[in-house]
Amino acid sequence: MPPDLTFADWSPLLPGIALWALALYLPLSLPIGRFEETLAAGPLDTGTQQLLLVLSSLALALGVGVVTELLLCWTLGPGWASSLGLMAVLSGLFWAVASRRDSGG
Repeated sequence: MPPDLTFADWSPLLPGIALWALALYLPLSLPIGRFEETLAAGPLDTGTQQLLLVLSSLALALGVGVVTELLLCWTLGPGWASSLGLMAVLSGLFWAVASRRDSGG
């Protein structure tokens, strides 16, 4: 029989999942252009299209964040997986600031 998973079982993993979803949001939402083209050709208004794009990219990042956190927890341990998620977020912020500074100056 599979074990019963409750919220208490998942609660230690939530910070790491959130960090990985945040770190992977932008890289995963950039290639979603094909979906955007499909929506633009459809009958939906612009506001609904934007909402669907945001929700789909968030769901994709959250799904990949869960898988990444679980794989890293299994291989390295929960503490290391969350720490690597934090490092991924901080490095993404660093590169974003560095690219703005480089292009503006």
